[in-house]
Amino acid sequence: MNNLKVLTNGIFRENPIFVLLLGMCPTLGVTTSAINGMGMGLATTFVLVMANLVISLVANIIPDKIRIPAFIVIIAAFVTVVDMSMAAYLPALHESLGLFIPLIVVNCIVLGRAESFASKNKALLSVLDGVGMGLGFTLALTILGVIRELLGSGKAFNFIIFNENYGMLIFVLAPGAFIALGYLIAIVNKIRNTN
Repeated sequence: MNNLKVLTNGIFRENPIFVLLLGMCPTLGVTTSAINGMGMGLATTFVLVMANLVISLVANIIPDKIRIPAFIVIIAAFVTVVDMSMAAYLPALHESLGLFIPLIVVNCIVLGRAESFASKNKALLSVLDGVGMGLGFTLALTILGVIRELLGSGKAFNFIIFNENYGMLIFVLAPGAFIALGYLIAIVNKIRNTN
């Protein structure tokens, strides 16, 4: 399997958000700002990479009957590292993301990649898969966060682009997440179908 193909697979061909439609809960919940989207994406990327690495190394010694629970324990360990690190070094982001950080444990992207890829491939390919899927997830969350923050409050990454009075409040609220995500998925599908 080509290393570059594995790395770029999650960014383009199998983007977790725009193509596979996985991880919708954090996608819709935390993307009220670009910083939140990027922070959640990077946290998930770390968990994906580390969990894929460890799972690829121990997959052959885990009995089939306890495979999924073992994977969840490995994933939970890395989510705990992320949660505690964010609480210590990025308290504002940690508070903003709140419950969505511990929910990375049950994110179907992480467990799905552990089961479908990391448990069946070597360590290097598993790490590259984690990086690619994580970057694709981060890119999607950041784009959605930028759009929602810009249209809702006139800012992007907390830089004022236009007066907040001209923003559309709906994009900061939950319905705005569905609207923006729907349009983004339609645009990505159009681009993929024309190529």
